[in-house]
Amino acid sequence: MGDIIGNYDILGAFWVTIQLSVLSALGALVVGTVLAVFRVSPVRVLRALGAFYVNVLRNTPLTLLMVFSILGMSIILGLQLSEDQARDSYWWAVIMLSVYHAAFVCEAIRSGVNTIPAGQAEAARSIGLTFGQSMREVLLPQAFRGAIAPLGSTLIALIKNTTVAAVILGTAEAAGLLAQITENEGASLPTFFVFALGFVVLTLPIGLAVTSLSRRLAVKR
Repeated sequence: MGDIIGNYDILGAFWVTIQLSVLSALGALVVGTVLAVFRVSPVRVLRALGAFYVNVLRNTPLTLLMVFSILGMSIILGLQLSEDQARDSYWWAVIMLSVYHAAFVCEAIRSGVNTIPAGQAEAARSIGLTFGQSMREVLLPQAFRGAIAPLGSTLIALIKNTTVAAVILGTAEAAGLLAQITENEGASLPTFFVFALGFVVLTLPIGLAVTSLSRRLAVKR
């Protein structure tokens, strides 16, 4: 086990996993919030557009999106995000993780909006606020508070789903490096437990923090 730790950059692979998770989480939060506004919009076209995005992306395998990004977007259509192949694959992995998990973020925020009494939206309209002002000033802040638990679950799922990026990133991130070690050194339980422990270290504090935060805010409601 000591030779494996010395010969392979395990910490470097997990650092790439952390970078993928942070960038993808930010992207998913931005896109998911816009989609959630679409989903509760009074404009039928926007509601249909949001529903179409969520239903299509949520039911499409992430692995298929990863392969499509490289084979379809980068190689066939020539939409390269960097001249360096490794960086190109990296940014496509970030984009695909973002757009895929944005569908789940959207539904988490929408569920938060649905927990807000309808009277608050009516009160916002009665004092002259537009739909955008009502969402920004009244509804979204409360929706995020009510959606902390599902948003935390989505973030944990995103971290674990970064392993799918090994399809296009190869050995750059944790799952890809584990596959390379298994291929070169043979399968071993200690190696598996090291990588499993790494993901537990990444996700367990988030789960505990989200549970604590959701309970505190639930008391305040």
